[in-house]
Amino acid sequence: MIFKRIIIAVAIISLFGLTGAKVGALWPQQRADFVGSPSSQLLLVNNVAGGTSSRLNPQDEIVLDRLNLRLQHNPDDYEASLLKGLLLFQGGDLAAAITELQALTAKAPKFQLAHLILGDLLLARFDQVDTFGLNAVSGGKNSAQSKNIEQLQKEARARLHGYLASTDGVKIPRALITLSDQVDYALVVDKEKNRLYIYRNVGSGLPPELVDDFYIVLGKREGDKYREGDLKTPVGVYFVTSFLPDEKLPPLYGSGAFPVNYPNEYDRNLRKTGSGIWLHGTDKSLYSRPPLDSEGCVVLTNHEFSRIGQYVKVGRTPVIINETVAWISSGEWLELNIEIQAALETWRRSWEQADLTAYLDNYADIFWSKKHNKTSWGDSKRRVFAGKSFQKIALSNISVLSYPTQKDNQPVIVANFVQHYQSNNFNGDMHKRLYLVKQQGDWKVLYEGRQ
Repeated sequence: MIFKRIIIAVAIISLFGLTGAKVGALWPQQRADFVGSPSSQLLLVNNVAGGTSSRLNPQDEIVLDRLNLRLQHNPDDYEASLLKGLLLFQGGDLAAAITELQALTAKAPKFQLAHLILGDLLLARFDQVDTFGLNAVSGGKNSAQSKNIEQLQKEARARLHGYLASTDGVKIPRALITLSDQVDYALVVDKEKNRLYIYRNVGSGLPPELVDDFYIVLGKREGDKYREGDLKTPVGVYFVTSFLPDEKLPPLYGSGAFPVNYPNEYDRNLRKTGSGIWLHGTDKSLYSRPPLDSEGCVVLTNHEFSRIGQYVKVGRTPVIINETVAWISSGEWLELNIEIQAALETWRRSWEQADLTAYLDNYADIFWSKKHNKTSWGDSKRRVFAGKSFQKIALSNISVLSYPTQKDNQPVIVANFVQHYQSNNFNGDMHKRLYLVKQQGDWKVLYEGRQ
């Protein structure tokens, strides 16, 4: 551990003293969806040595205002400070950019990327520099130092790309259809953007509100997880199952961990294997890690992991992991809510009325539960209905989450609720979970069981 800290300290000193780069060279390959947009101008920073560049355009001013609001809310938002420094540099205020980065590195001395960019800004006061991190490298492109710089470049691109992608607060993640009164917050992961979004439940009939977002580290290999040890982060709808404090964990997991229920019911039906998918912190000898560096977990800095603790409730908080988040308008969100609530009501009413034909019509042909397929489920319900003179069924605390869709897959949703059941010979409540699939325009129950 001491040896590792010495290596990191030497690397930081080297980066601080030797970096020489135009900040815009962080992002030499621009994504097509950003090229030409106003915010993409941040990706094209001009060198300001010996002079000033053009001021920020109106869209970048909006981004700067948003960063300032984040810092007002949390002065220790280190990523906001980093991005603010880059924006100030973009606007030609080199002195303010350096001041911002100096304050940041004092607060977060292990934030290697901040040290590297600060070194670039200090050098930019005296001379033009052309390639991010070039002069910080000795020993050739295959040296350990060169590889470290390359990882920092990847982190910088992921942070900026992810943050700029999150500036439009008008759209709503399609994943968050309905949140019950028992669910205060939901976590939405965008693997493509290396971003974790925190959404707050603002009440029935209203779209959730974005309240926070973070850079995250994901599995070393891209794509959905299917096999144990494939080093991929899974895609799906999950729920936090417990909290593990740092004193019960190896140093790798940093300040703690929130395990999630991978593999869930849907994963197991698809024969997915593996376990131990957690949200957790970073080894305390480090500040952050490259964007693809975990064994499949979702990793935050320790500072930010501690921040998300206020949003997470064990057993309640959903974590929806997407390859790419699907965004919808408030109107589309409302229409989807009405459609899903109508499907659940049709299912509830046909069950309550003991209309076996109508009831089974709500189930997909490929339905499964813990003990049944659709045929055996129908046989079981036929026997149950024969002994009922009446049934009353009510649903409460309904949450509905859209499953991340894969190419050519049919839409799937996950509904959690409390089921209140009364009949002539049985009364009881159950925390139930349904998976529903949309087939030929209608929602059909794919899975039914306890939460």
